[in-house]
Amino acid sequence: MRLRWALFTVLCIAGVFNAMDRPIIAILKPDMMADFGWSDSDFGDLAAVTQFSAAFAFLFTGWLVDRLSVNRAMQVGASAWSLAAIAHGWAITTSHVIAARMGLGVTEAVQTPLTIKTVATLFPPDKRSFAFGFATLLAGAGTIAMPFVIPALALSVGWRGALVAGGIGGFVSLIAWMWLARGIAQLHTRRDASKGEVAGGEAYGAILKSRQTWGIVVAKALSDMTWWFINFWLADYYRKEFGLSTLELAVPLAIAFAGSGLGALGAGWISTRLLEAGWSPNRVRKSVMLACALIVAPLPLVLAMDSFWPVAVMIGVVMAGHQGFSLSLFSTITDVVPQAKVGRVTAFGAFMGNMGGVAISLVAGRVLDAGYGFVPLFVFASASYLVALAWFQWLIPVIRRPQDGADLFA
Repeated sequence: MRLRWALFTVLCIAGVFNAMDRPIIAILKPDMMADFGWSDSDFGDLAAVTQFSAAFAFLFTGWLVDRLSVNRAMQVGASAWSLAAIAHGWAITTSHVIAARMGLGVTEAVQTPLTIKTVATLFPPDKRSFAFGFATLLAGAGTIAMPFVIPALALSVGWRGALVAGGIGGFVSLIAWMWLARGIAQLHTRRDASKGEVAGGEAYGAILKSRQTWGIVVAKALSDMTWWFINFWLADYYRKEFGLSTLELAVPLAIAFAGSGLGALGAGWISTRLLEAGWSPNRVRKSVMLACALIVAPLPLVLAMDSFWPVAVMIGVVMAGHQGFSLSLFSTITDVVPQAKVGRVTAFGAFMGNMGGVAISLVAGRVLDAGYGFVPLFVFASASYLVALAWFQWLIPVIRRPQDGADLFA
């Protein structure tokens, strides 16, 4: 089990490098806008291009992860996204940036279904919530460091060099993975040993006909709108509302992403303890989701706060609420979906989540350029999780694991 946790830790670290591009462009937005003469709408469009590319790719990466062994999927995915990040080093025009962002969006889409598939492969059902929480905590720790590391990198090698560094880190993580993965046989097979199913042998048709699929993926889209809004626009909000410089952003952004990691770990730990205490998956997942939705609901109150530090803490709490909610959605996938189909259902959920990111990126830039400020965006964010939970409950009134009932994805 120690080897499994070590390998999973390496995968999580690779995920940090995979996701570096988002905080980099958010933190260094003024530098990039100065280089290329962009407006807020232009920046929103660039974020939307990245999200749309990832969303489109998710339609195929889930199938790819189900088709390949976990080990081979990691090799293909990490190599591809690391090369795409390094390609930013040659971006000297807006069209070059767009091309690099599209490449990165397409290739980084392997990470989410790969992580979920790895959890389903390495850990028993009652331990998976904690594994998801641990993964998000590591991702949050990496993201906490970025507001401190990225400005320093930018000063020495520029924003292009900062993205290249992420690609190099991805390759280092891949080498560590390949060394550790040799000792775990399940990672090298394409067959679900428990059911004798060949991964990737079926199309998306049955998955798209399932109410469970639509309950998960639409809830994912609604909640991820807020996640992508905060990821791409939080730094800009701090600059505009409180006049912070790039260097001054480090601590408040660290608070936000610390909340993200701690929220995921806490939700994962609580979910695991409740499952071990005999609570049903249905009761655990929905109780955690409701608590997290209520945590996010007061978000618009930050607009009435005059002091900066309470706002930073409140945003951290909101990020914790998001990650707890998202963790429960991903845990539900491993609860209700047979292992041979986990990659595709996860990828379709990520597709919908990224399409939510496309929508909020396009809307946010235009709302801000039109002079409406952040009020309508924060109000929408506060309600999105409660709406997502209501939808989820309507389509999945009871969560059942495959061994407890029929395969609803057949």
